[in-house]
Amino acid sequence: MAKNIPPIAKKIAKELVTHGDVRVDNYYWLNDREDDEVLSYLNKENAYYGALTAHTKTFQAELFKEMKARIKEDDSSVPYKSNGYWYKTRYEIGMEYPVYSRCKETLVAFEETIFDGNEMAKGHDYFKLGGIAVSPDNEIAAYGVDTVSRRQYTLRIKNLKSGYVYEEEIENTTGGGVWANDNKTLFYTKKDPVTLRSDKIYRHVLGTSSAEDVLVFAEKDDTFSTFVYRTKSKKYLVIGSFSTLTSEFQILSTDDPTGKFKIFSPRQRGLEYTIFHYENGFYVLTNKDGATNFKLMKVGEEETGSDYWQEFIPHRDSVLLEDIDIFKEYYVLSERENGLNSIKIVKWDSTLSYFLPFKSETYTAYVDTNPDFDTEVLRYGYNSLITPSSVIDFNMRTKGQEILKEQEVLGDQFKKENYTEERLWATARDGAKIPISLVYHKSTVLNADTPLLQYAYGSYGATIDPYFSTVRLSLLDRGFVYAIAHIRGGEYLGRPWYEDGKLLNKKNTFTDFIDCSKFLIAQKLTSCKHLYASGGSAGGLLMGAIVNMEPLLYNGIIAAVPFVDVVTTMLDDSIPLTTGEYDEWGNPNEVLYYKYMKSYSPYDNVVAQPYPNMLVTTGLHDSQVQYFEPAKWVSKLRDMKTNDTLLLLDINMEAGHGGASGRFEALREVAKEFAFLLDLEGKIL
Repeated sequence: MAKNIPPIAKKIAKELVTHGDVRVDNYYWLNDREDDEVLSYLNKENAYYGALTAHTKTFQAELFKEMKARIKEDDSSVPYKSNGYWYKTRYEIGMEYPVYSRCKETLVAFEETIFDGNEMAKGHDYFKLGGIAVSPDNEIAAYGVDTVSRRQYTLRIKNLKSGYVYEEEIENTTGGGVWANDNKTLFYTKKDPVTLRSDKIYRHVLGTSSAEDVLVFAEKDDTFSTFVYRTKSKKYLVIGSFSTLTSEFQILSTDDPTGKFKIFSPRQRGLEYTIFHYENGFYVLTNKDGATNFKLMKVGEEETGSDYWQEFIPHRDSVLLEDIDIFKEYYVLSERENGLNSIKIVKWDSTLSYFLPFKSETYTAYVDTNPDFDTEVLRYGYNSLITPSSVIDFNMRTKGQEILKEQEVLGDQFKKENYTEERLWATARDGAKIPISLVYHKSTVLNADTPLLQYAYGSYGATIDPYFSTVRLSLLDRGFVYAIAHIRGGEYLGRPWYEDGKLLNKKNTFTDFIDCSKFLIAQKLTSCKHLYASGGSAGGLLMGAIVNMEPLLYNGIIAAVPFVDVVTTMLDDSIPLTTGEYDEWGNPNEVLYYKYMKSYSPYDNVVAQPYPNMLVTTGLHDSQVQYFEPAKWVSKLRDMKTNDTLLLLDINMEAGHGGASGRFEALREVAKEFAFLLDLEGKIL
């Protein structure tokens, strides 16, 4: 195949009829990953990508080396204490995966290796260690292993004293589990083998066959998924069921593993709640009675239904209450106001109440790992667009704090004072004010010739806070501006910001992003010739929508694992995640949602017009956005687009939604993306 001739997928027309509406999908045949012809086509796409980017290979290697050089290879996490042991993870020089270890009582005690990810990953192209669950007596650990990258973990159990791995293997789980207080009964979650929905909770007894496991709960509503955990107080086992808009919990004493779980409060459509146990009652974070930004309520242990909940912290229109962490003498609230994180510390007896002070407008602060209940020390994390991540222990009584670790950026090039971070506000076409977080090197001249990469996600209420990135420095140091558009569909400005970017308001997500782009151009920070956009998964849907709506606004697009065939996917309830997402996108089996969804679905709205340069990435084993969505999209774009811009599809034939599993191998994928952008800017020598 000549390097300048792209692979052309054959057309086999398939009529898809819904509500009397006929859609013709010429590339539906690409859905079969077992078909040799499909695999042949995907390999041709990879060969085409390789041919057209061959001139950047050396530069990609340089970028990889540059990004890797900033990372402390023999790094380790800050240890945290849980049930008498200090746990940490560490990386060794040249190794891809972490080593998990612990010390008993003090950090100077013998360091016991409990899992070596590098040894466990040998012989596998992909490796992921799932949640590690240590028994209450600290002697046994359950853990999950995924070697395919479809998030289907095989559950194993290891004796931490002897190192013996028990014979039992439990397949198709979410990884990890929860122990009862008898140190032999393990609760875990299994997935539907077709849809991969987490739908069943089982009880396993150590030393028995998985065939003997008891089904404790089956989530029969296919719009819900389920999970199991222990409360921080260690008193209860909890089964949770959730959909986008509704939740339900069941509780059982950790001392009674064969008992029957009790419904905490029955599910009600639109009622979301999360429970936290403390002393003789529960605290409930909920949207009950129209509390859009959530409020906190409390209830006793006996009558736990929502009719008995009493208000503890009222709903506030301007403050999103995101989480609560409970300690013996304090509770800690994670809130968000005007887009900014806040951490509030309150003593249970109300004699003390204050916020941690944060001054920037482009920071991220969050409560970190705090498994110990009886402590006056809060561990939290902080970083910003120009400030490396820090892990901080804060004494809630004395207000003294200790920075336990600040992320090291190796080399002598990075200096925080050489960069500028700021927050701007764009005006959307309907008048809404959209925040944009910006970062750039102070030596960068800001004008129409400045390259700018604009990123966003904009779905599921997921908030992309302004965070520090060492790899991003490779763009900033080469004159790029990096912008995060906090568009509707996330919760940056509270829960209403999310509600205004989902279902029948979904197009606000796309127009917000476009309006931010036009604002940045109007501010003379860049121009259409130098503006780039990036997004992954649901953010890849965003990329697909904006190139259909405003194809000439951008010089280049990176769409990673993009969700672009929205209508067909949401009509297929055998595809993982589909039924659980009706409350996010709408159910296209209803004509109203079908028509709206079809009006923006990127694949359905490809037309004969010029398109920007595009790099599309996917993984053959992706369980969240199936590989065939981007493959079909690229095929259709190739057939329809009227200009000769680059259109590249890069398929990782060994990985899934998250890409490569090793910490350094993942950098090679970033290097590919950065090389694509810098090549378009003529910055590859």
